[in-house]
Amino acid sequence: MGGDFAPDPNIDGAILAQKEFSDDVRLVLFGDEEKIKKELADRSVDAGLFDITNAPDVVDMGEAATKAISQKPNSSIALGFHALRKGDIDGYASTGNTGAMLVGSIRYINTVAGIYRPCITTALPNVGGGFTIVLDVGINAGCKPDVLYQFAILGSLFAEYVHDITNPKVGLLNIGAEEKKGNLLTQATFEMMNGTKDFNFVGNVEGRDLLSENIDVIVCDGFTGNVVLKEAEAFYFAFKKRGIEDDYLERFNYENYGGSPILGINAPVIIGHGSSNEVAVMNMMKLTRDMVEADLSRRIKIAVAR
Repeated sequence: MGGDFAPDPNIDGAILAQKEFSDDVRLVLFGDEEKIKKELADRSVDAGLFDITNAPDVVDMGEAATKAISQKPNSSIALGFHALRKGDIDGYASTGNTGAMLVGSIRYINTVAGIYRPCITTALPNVGGGFTIVLDVGINAGCKPDVLYQFAILGSLFAEYVHDITNPKVGLLNIGAEEKKGNLLTQATFEMMNGTKDFNFVGNVEGRDLLSENIDVIVCDGFTGNVVLKEAEAFYFAFKKRGIEDDYLERFNYENYGGSPILGINAPVIIGHGSSNEVAVMNMMKLTRDMVEADLSRRIKIAVAR
């Protein structure tokens, strides 16, 4: 029931995803059961193709996150997290209230032991046809060097096991490539990352490297990463408004990616864009499936323990 236009794009996106998934993938819909069944019937879709969990409460997009989670235990967000914690579902995705999704992730799923802070990531299309993983893009506006170091581990694992990038090249976003460039945070982080065996660190990278095929993972604090993400969205919409059509430009359309994973927690959780249409929701479902099949949460636990 989350998102700006619920429930239509969520139901339509689930229908599209169900058609593409193999028989061993089962979609569970959390929301007003009567309304969901009516919407499926209106589309001549058999409700038996899905599991439906009745969630009569709705967390509005503008509600305070902590308060909403506590006062609406029968919302789709709350019941979804309960199911994920119990193991009734393997991965969870929503286009609902972002703050509530973050609070629910920490409260019900918990951070992987040893991880200082979870983060969210995005994939920017690079000029070589692949993707550059950027993290953090919003949760952690202020970071310490050891937090950024862990982001590099998380991003490297995500790039390798979900995006199939072998030995991903990890860079630290800075104002210059030289090792002494930047502020106290980036200088201290560079010293910590330089020579590490935990990931393939290639040094400082600049803003112009964001779309380069020569870097696979770019690490930064959440303040900087969010500016990068929003600027990429602005870049796409500005060129579309000018009537420019290009295959590479179209790869910036957020509908192609569906959502942002929360990395560093004990199960796969994806946060979708509130204005997602059915294509974005379908791709959000695909990303959730890919994270489950990659067994990413377990791999993160092993890496951090090591």
